[in-house]
Amino acid sequence: MGKRRRDNVAGGRKHSHRVMVTPEEEGMLQARAQALHVTVPRLLIEAALSPAGETPADRRNLAAELLGVRALLRAVSNNVNQIAKHANTTGDLPANTTATVRAVDDLSARIDEIVRRV
Repeated sequence: MGKRRRDNVAGGRKHSHRVMVTPEEEGMLQARAQALHVTVPRLLIEAALSPAGETPADRRNLAAELLGVRALLRAVSNNVNQIAKHANTTGDLPANTTATVRAVDDLSARIDEIVRRV
């Protein structure tokens, strides 16, 4: 988990900005900052100064999600290889074939959803 606050800088920060928000916007900002484990000021600064409008916390979360998908892909690939070996040896498909194909489809959909967010 990243730090909530930004690192101190030599000489301190000399400028501040005040932003007025509605109660609904405040709720959304608080929820997003909490989900990313950062403060609202840090969220606003990172989002505003990031070229793509995403924060470093967004990128860390995406990287963690991709690593999780990679682990699932390894597991599913292993299952597919075991099914192929069994089918080649016996000529029959094992009982877990349908579940494994469903897992491949689910994983593919999850990868597509992540790619759409990038």
